[in-house]
Amino acid sequence: MNGGDDLRRGAAEPAGDQSTEGTMVERAERKAAMRVMVAFDDSECSRYALSWALRYLLSPDDSRLIIFCAQPLLEFSYVFATSTYIVTPVDLISDLQENQRKATLALLEEAKEICTPHGISAETLTEVGEPKDAICEVVKKHHIQLLIMGSHGRGAIQRAFLGSVSNYCVHNANCPVLIVRKPA
Repeated sequence: MNGGDDLRRGAAEPAGDQSTEGTMVERAERKAAMRVMVAFDDSECSRYALSWALRYLLSPDDSRLIIFCAQPLLEFSYVFATSTYIVTPVDLISDLQENQRKATLALLEEAKEICTPHGISAETLTEVGEPKDAICEVVKKHHIQLLIMGSHGRGAIQRAFLGSVSNYCVHNANCPVLIVRKPA
């Protein structure tokens, strides 16, 4: 038995047969309704987290997978600093936003392609905003039961200065958060 079997069964559930049919039906309903979200970005660690979840945790029968990719707010102050215009060129901002939207949609398509060999079709979502806030909002709005994220493997000093999206989500998401770290 691999670690994924234990995770699929649930830590609070004993192994083996249940004594009543009602308990088995309730377990089947809980499993069928499980809503899992993987936070996905353009990093190897998020690709690994998705692959790990598909291999060890999710199956086509018992999970509804949502893949979420945040579109960070674009900072336009540099446009002001480098522009000879008094007002930010609307066309430039529009082009930047459209390029970011296309890149995000391409990432979500890549994530769906990772799911295909496992027989799992995923729903994809994206929102514009600070990733840590957007992730927690989507978790709440879509009643996610488990959030899965990759770990960038930053040390304590880097996390102190740069912050950590996963650390924020662990403390603020309305569901359990599973951080998947790629082996060294």
